[in-house]
Amino acid sequence: MSNGFIKDKEDLFELMEKFEKSEMSELTLENDDQLIILKKGGETVVHAAAYAPAPAQAPAPAASPAAPAASAPQEGEVISAPLVGTFYRQPAPDAPPFVKAGDKVKTGDTLCILEAMKIMNELEAEFDCEILDVLIDSGKLAEFGTPLFRVKRL
Repeated sequence: MSNGFIKDKEDLFELMEKFEKSEMSELTLENDDQLIILKKGGETVVHAAAYAPAPAQAPAPAASPAAPAASAPQEGEVISAPLVGTFYRQPAPDAPPFVKAGDKVKTGDTLCILEAMKIMNELEAEFDCEILDVLIDSGKLAEFGTPLFRVKRL
């Protein structure tokens, strides 16, 4: 994707942020190896000819109040996927996970990797917290907004 509009996740997030602040309701950008369609109130689609298509959406706040369970509310907050991608708990198959239940993490610590369009996006903690639970299995596809971790702010 060296000739494309989007060279990395920061470019994508910057484009999405500027679009969100604009008065436009839809934006389509296309060249030989990328198709980007942004729609307010809808999904964001990023396609690259050299890679499998991977839809993504504007990043949401990393933490949101936990949704109550069917019987009782869960303790803590939920950190959700800010983009669509394959969830990985560890940097390599034979490496230990970045975090596990009971771990205390600092702002900026890596929580997991979300792979989208062959780009490994590290999801970092936006605040000091304790990991209460990992809510998704490694190797599973995480949709935008999929709950990844239940945490308690420190």
